[in-house]
Formats: sequence, structure tokens, C-alpha cells
Amino acid sequence: MPVWLQALFWGTLAGGALVLGSALSWWWTIPPKVVSLIMSFGAGVLISALAFDLVDEAARAGGLWPTAAGFLAGALVYVAANALLARRGAKHRKRSGGKQPSEKESPGSGTAIAVGALLDGIPESVVLGLGLVAGGAVSPAVLAAVFISNVPEGLSSTAGMKKAGRSAGYVFGVWGGIAVISGIASLIGYVSLQSASVELVAFITATAAGAILAMLADTMIPEAFEEHHTLTGLVAAVGFLTAFTINQAGN
Repeated sequence: MPVWLQALFWGTLAGGALVLGSALSWWWTIPPKVVSLIMSFGAGVLISALAFDLVDEAARAGGLWPTAAGFLAGALVYVAANALLARRGAKHRKRSGGKQPSEKESPGSGTAIAVGALLDGIPESVVLGLGLVAGGAVSPAVLAAVFISNVPEGLSSTAGMKKAGRSAGYVFGVWGGIAVISGIASLIGYVSLQSASVELVAFITATAAGAILAMLADTMIPEAFEEHHTLTGLVAAVGFLTAFTINQAGN
């Protein structure tokens, strides 16, 4: 399979985990405590991938300063965009406990939630394509981390969408569209940076990593603590260890 097609395939597959999580939540009522624990696991998985597969590798390949600058830039851009979307009704887009506003309560919030979900997913997809630039093959640990974390993201957010009265067409249209765009983002990440310097690849990789960490702190971790304070830390630690084990096995 051509490498560019691999980038498209893996990005779409990882994004498809959002649809899987959404379908589980739409057709079955998942207890809030279970949603919280699953989100905790997903957060731990992503934190591990950030530390060992993205930031560390970027610093090794491109140096500390491009990595540090990219990481900070990614966090700043994400926080600024997220703050704007929050004012338009997308603040609780990953919450399952009925905090998402309906369209009647907050006109335009449906669009804001869709854009916010896209904002959350794009950095994860881009790093899959960048992994193909750096190593010629997708990183199993990063792919597993993105896929595993996307399931609870789709699950939790869809639970909130259902409680806000949004239709099946809206819910699956959002997640299906994001899955397709995730594949395109991964493809763009690969195609646009094939000839880039290692410093630029490190900068872009770290930018995506910074955005992902900001997303975790702003959206996933609050949901993880919503229902199950006692076990949240333990389940997140298990998620971290799972991704770390995948990383070590791949090396």
C-alpha cells in the first residue's frame, strides 16, 4: 500500500473509533460512572503517548527548542480556539451528564459543538501522518492511543448530545464527518511535510502534542472526575501503563 494511502487509512481508522464510541452510547445507556472510568483510561493512554511517542521523539529528532516552541504554540492555539467555542455553547461537548445545551437553549451551539469536536480530533490525526514522515510506518503505540482514547470521547460526548435532544442524524453526521476529516488530516500531515527538515517536523509534532494535552485538561479530565473520584487516578494509571507497554513492545 502506498504510504500516502496508509496515512489516509490509519487516520480514518483512528477517527472511526469516535463513531464506534458514539454508536455504543446511542444504542445503549451507559452508566455515568462507567463513562467516567472509560474516560479516565483514555486520558491515561493519551498522556503516555504524548510523553513517550510524541514529545520525547520530537526532542530527540529535532532538538529541545523546536519541540518546546511547538508544544507551547499548540497549547496556546488550542486554548484560544476552545475559549471562543465555549462562549458559543461548546464548553461541555465531551460531558455526558446533561451539561450540553440544546439548540433551543443556545442557538448555534450545535455548530459550535461540531467544530469543537473537530478541533479535538485534528491534532491526533496529524501526528499519525507525521509518524509516517519520520519513521516510514505508523507508530503502533500512537495509533493504539488515539484509537483507544477516541472510543470514550465519542461515547461520553454522544451521551451528552442525547440528553440535549440532538438527533441521530446530527450525532452520527458529526462523528462520521470527523472520521473522514481525520483521515484527510493524517494524509495532509504526511504529504505536506515529506521534504521538511527534522526541526520543522519536530515543531509540528510538538504543536499537535501541546494541543492534545490542552484538550485533555480542558475536556477529558473534567469528565473523568465527574462521577468516580476514588478510582479515576488508578484507572488513568492503568491507561498510561497500557500505552507505555505498547510503546515498549513496538521498540
